[in-house]
Amino acid sequence: MAQNPERRTALVDAAIEVLASDGARGLTFRAVDGRAGVPAGTASNYFASRNALLAQAAERIHVRLRPDEATIAAMVRTRPEPSPDVLRRELTAMYHRLAAEQTEYLALLELRLEAIRRPEVRASLTATIRGNLERDMASHRESGLPGDDTAVVLFYLALSWLIVENLTLPGVLDGHDADRLIAALTDLVAAR
Repeated sequence: MAQNPERRTALVDAAIEVLASDGARGLTFRAVDGRAGVPAGTASNYFASRNALLAQAAERIHVRLRPDEATIAAMVRTRPEPSPDVLRRELTAMYHRLAAEQTEYLALLELRLEAIRRPEVRASLTATIRGNLERDMASHRESGLPGDDTAVVLFYLALSWLIVENLTLPGVLDGHDADRLIAALTDLVAAR
């Protein structure tokens, strides 16, 4: 197997793009090579199987979705005193940042569907998402913002599905502004 880490990352990024545009059925080594702009056969030199490529895409997609460390540090450094209002503003900003990442979310939906049928993808995606959720709970506890670990899980579930709903069936929530929904959820959870 080829070992160039930059090329491997570029191929995984191309796989994410193919998943978003063509779905899991369209994810072939040839399609990945074409999207990455590399010679035919390159992806098959880097990944032993399609499942291996899918598993690495399941890990990589969250790197693409997560803000860089400098952005996180700046947000924490400039955060005002913890309050329900600060929590609402941060959740609303997170929603808008993530909702703008349509390629990543479409690819993530495809990966979730593949996880039903492919244990390797399920294991990779479960470990990655579970690790992110654990990190988010720890960060929330350290922040002093209102809500416990259960609140963080509720925010994760609500924001994830709000993004999916608006991405896949935007008319379903006509008349329901996302910012107001997030504010109402924050009020409910912070009032616990």
